[in-house]
Amino acid sequence: MKNSPYIPSTDTDKKEMLSIIGASSFKELLSDVPEKKLFPSLNLKEALSEQELVEFFELLANNNLASKSFSSFMGGGAYNHYIPSTVKSMIQRGEFLTSYTPYQPEASQGTLQAGFEFQSMVAQLFDMEVCNAGMYDGPTALAEAALMACRIKRNNSIVVHQSISEKSLEVIKSYSKWQNIKLINYKDINQNDSSEYGCLLVQSPNQFGEIEDVEKLSNEIHNKNGLIVQHTYPVSLGLLKPPGQLNVDISTAEGQPLGVPVSFGGPFIGILTCKKEYIRQLPGRIIGQTVDKNNKISYALTLQTREQHIRRESATSNICTSTQLIGLMVAVYLATMGPEGIKSVAEICYHRAHFLASELNKTNNFKLLSSNFFNEFIMKSKAKPFEINELLLKNNIEGGIDVSKNNENRIMFAVTELNSPETLNKTIELLGGNFD
Repeated sequence: MKNSPYIPSTDTDKKEMLSIIGASSFKELLSDVPEKKLFPSLNLKEALSEQELVEFFELLANNNLASKSFSSFMGGGAYNHYIPSTVKSMIQRGEFLTSYTPYQPEASQGTLQAGFEFQSMVAQLFDMEVCNAGMYDGPTALAEAALMACRIKRNNSIVVHQSISEKSLEVIKSYSKWQNIKLINYKDINQNDSSEYGCLLVQSPNQFGEIEDVEKLSNEIHNKNGLIVQHTYPVSLGLLKPPGQLNVDISTAEGQPLGVPVSFGGPFIGILTCKKEYIRQLPGRIIGQTVDKNNKISYALTLQTREQHIRRESATSNICTSTQLIGLMVAVYLATMGPEGIKSVAEICYHRAHFLASELNKTNNFKLLSSNFFNEFIMKSKAKPFEINELLLKNNIEGGIDVSKNNENRIMFAVTELNSPETLNKTIELLGGNFD
């Protein structure tokens, strides 16, 4: 096997290592791999110069539909929102760009500051006392919150409201499978009996965009000695009551709508907030602000909860991959927009969505199934969703998500500030006609 110039081990080093482990050759270490799979011929083309490589990928990229070249009504957990130029500019600065877990605070002040600002602004947005850093994405944040609630209440019964998305539910099932946790459907709960539960999981706006009565659900689960965990859409908090005003104990969200591009579905960032009394059971990490010996502001990891940092049996979670770079995007977005900016975006999303829903509902082709929504809604349609989306795509509009049920055509639209009034009117005009 030809030596790589990037591997510093000499032939003598390799022989010594093989001798110690009792192997005669490197190939012997791969004995479990079928011979024909060991060193296959890759049949690679001749190497390209940098210029040729750039040209090749530019031609390849031209075959893709770019999100900036058409308007999109796709939602379902990932949303197109305008990202201010400050976001891209700030995340490229050297003091913030290194997104590795900041084990050494003296060398990671920029990263730690970004995390602290992220925690502070998200806590304000959610009107919650505490926010952590380091969640992977929305569904894993919700799953971690559920386990957190079970630890706090010492009760492994999780009540799942029908508002929780199927995608999040699958993640929750994976997290709870080997932890002796029981998942209970909310519809199977008798509110009049004396049973107690660890927590109730609710999503509002829910998986179909509808706004749930979180305060009512909060009272119900508190009467059964459980905690309420609300998963929410962060942009909606510019208009709707935040979790902190709904008597919510723990709140989670997918942070992608706050300054993070949709890309191909990641990387995203999970948000997890809670009441201060539960801070010791938080997964992830808490970044705190203090002063150094010269009385200058400095930052440090105040709380780290995985088994590397404290006794294994006391660890609240093994979640550890740093999402600081994505958190920085969120922090810069929130700092740029400010309270009034977030409120403005939320209002635009709400009113444009309700306008589109109302106008489509006036046609003979659609029926609005619920008017109690933020920016995402479901229409019962005469045409099949793929027919609707094909028509829209021909006009540079990406349609909604097929949520058909029981042989009934249903399509879900999500509207953001990037769906211009012109696009909305064009969509109404296109979909108000005959599909035959």
